[in-house]
This record gives sequence, C-alpha cells and structure tokens, in this order.
Amino acid sequence: MTVTFADIQAAQDRIRGQVDRTPARHSRRLSQLTGAEVWLKFDNLHFTGSFKERGALNRLLLLSADERRRGVVAASAGNHAQALAYHGGRLGVPVTIVMPEGTPFAKINGTRSHGATVVIHGLDFSGATEEAKRLEAEKGFIFVSAFDDEGIVAGQGVCGLEFMEDAPDLDALLIPIGGGGLIAGSAIAAKALKPNVKVCGVEAARYPSFTARRAGQPPKCTGQTIAEGIAIKAVGEIPFGLSDRLIDDVFVCEEADFERGVSLLVTHEKTVVEGAGAGGLAAMLANPDRFTGMKVGLVLTGGNIDARMLAVVLNREMVRERRMIVYRILGDDRPGMLSAMAAVIGGLGGNIIDVVHNRLALDVPAKGAEFDIMVETRDSAHADEIGAALKDRGYELRMG
Repeated sequence: MTVTFADIQAAQDRIRGQVDRTPARHSRRLSQLTGAEVWLKFDNLHFTGSFKERGALNRLLLLSADERRRGVVAASAGNHAQALAYHGGRLGVPVTIVMPEGTPFAKINGTRSHGATVVIHGLDFSGATEEAKRLEAEKGFIFVSAFDDEGIVAGQGVCGLEFMEDAPDLDALLIPIGGGGLIAGSAIAAKALKPNVKVCGVEAARYPSFTARRAGQPPKCTGQTIAEGIAIKAVGEIPFGLSDRLIDDVFVCEEADFERGVSLLVTHEKTVVEGAGAGGLAAMLANPDRFTGMKVGLVLTGGNIDARMLAVVLNREMVRERRMIVYRILGDDRPGMLSAMAAVIGGLGGNIIDVVHNRLALDVPAKGAEFDIMVETRDSAHADEIGAALKDRGYELRMG
C-alpha cells in the first residue's frame, strides 16, 4: 500500500487537459479578517463542483478494457458520485451510484444528469457502502471507493501539487478530512515539494473519525451536519496509513464555524461553497492565534450546496451578527399601536421584515397583545440603538 510523489505526477499527466486546473488566488479580505496571508484554491469551480474529479478520472483511466465494459459502482453523498458519473459518461464506462437517504437534491440531480444510475439506500454513508458492495458482488461491477483507493488518492494529490506549484511560499495547507483521500494525496505532494510546509486537517465535530483513529479510540460519529461531504464515520485505511505521519494537526470544528465560513466566502469572496468546502476557513476562524502571520492555503473543496440550505445559512449568520433580530414587545391591543412601533423602528433606519401579532398568549393581559417584529439592522450596535429607542418610548421588550 503506497502512493508516491511519482504516482501523483503520473496522475497529473494522465488527467491533463480533461480536468480544469483550478485557480489559486490570494484573498485580501480574508487576510485582513484573519491576520494571516490567505490563499484560496477554488476547487468549487470544477465542472461537477468539487475536487473529486481528479481522483475519479485517474481511477477510471486505470481500468482495464474488461473492467470498463463491466462498469463501476460507488457509494457517495454526491461529489464523488457526480465526478465519477461525468467522467464515466465521457469515457463510455457505465456508472451506478448508491446515495444515502437525505442526500441534497442538488447532488442527486447532478449525478443523474450525467447519465449514472442512482440508487437511494441507507441512512448514511456506511449503509450506502454496504449496498454498493452488494451490487458489486451481484452485478460484477468494479467498486470504486470515494477515498480508500490508491488511484483515487494519487488523483486527489494533484490538488496539493497544483496548489504548491502556484503558491510555493505557503507555510501551511488546511484541508477538510472525510475519508482522507484529498489530504493524503495532497500531503504527499506538498511535502515532496516543500518538506517543512504544515499540512493540517479539518473535521466536523460530529464526525471526528481521523482524530479518533489517531487517539486509538472508536469514533463517535452521529447526527446531521452542514458539512455532509466529510460526514464519514471511519477514515479510509489507505489514506490514514499514508497520511498519519504527514499531517501536523487536525482541527475539529463546530457547525457554527462551518456556517460562518460559508457566509464569509459568499459575502467577501463572492464564491459559493458547501459546508465541507468552508472547512479550512472554519478552522482559521475557530483558532485565530494558530495562523497569525503565516501564509495559509485553503482548499475550497466543493460548491454543491442546495439553494435553500445556502439561504438558511446566510440568514442564520445575519441572526448571529444581529443584523436580523426579533423584538418581542408587550403592548396594548388598540388601533395604531403597531404603526407607532413601526415609526420608531423605521425612523432609525430599521427594515421591518415580518410581524407576528399574538393575542392569545396566556401570560399577556386580555386587553394586551404580544408583537414579534423581525427587523433587519446594519449591525449589533444598530440593533441596540433600536431596542433602546423602543424602551424610551415606553414599550416593554421581552427579548431583543
């Protein structure tokens, strides 16, 4: 079991011209925000929306003529699925993908649009993998792991190779870890080019499989995460064996860190990433002192996020920043009451988005009413200014 720098260079030559070389750019805005020199590699700009294309294509090109005829099967939450489906279609290789229940519709539809057969099975990645293995035995397909495969790891390593070629002064790379294929290949490539570069992983707090494996403990992985692309209960044997000695640190991030990363990349970089794709930035935001003054490379691993979920994340970040706030006001139930409150809010530049008028709350007097007024503000200070003005006018605020 080995993947060498030469294997990654060979993969780079093999896939050249068939997969985009994604841009690596310096981010002035994120550098100002974090106190580090931040470089971004935009793997969300691949045709199928994620880094998975390099590994999928490299693995397909390594198939024998007989294996191509039989076709491949894989289990994937979506990004590996779309990459395998797209390049399988290009090469005339039949592709069957098993996706767990709850996979975002954008990823299901994207996979089908490339001509793959999609099977929905299992509550999570483990359940989907079991079904894919069953189909392998029943139909004679070639099972292509999303990460636990030397050909996949070598292909994904081209990401790290490209990044270090385009930004050779980097002090550190921050790479999300799911099954471990991307960080394993990229660590091999990056350290071959610059031995002292730090390679750090990022995991979701609900799926810290690499961290647990390093500590010799069974992973405690459960629940929903916005970073579903790295929601893997067990890191791959091959990636772990290759990368454990090469990875300098692993950061475990909470859901709010991923959400904030997605929001900041949209607002500051005008680029859309999925939860896992914001992992590197999430780690920097959660551990600001670790990277001060360093040149840090973040791989934006994918951009396949449902429009509805993106809207939810952006609105939740507005709530965290108090740029969207609900003023709950206890008042008299009489004509003109609501317009008077609105005049105070509007007079200070607040934008009223929604109003709920509750007359049936039992802790409100029978002749009173409770008003929940959702307001868009400029920032937290503006929210406080509006709240103080409402109180000065005699309104009783229950929450703000």
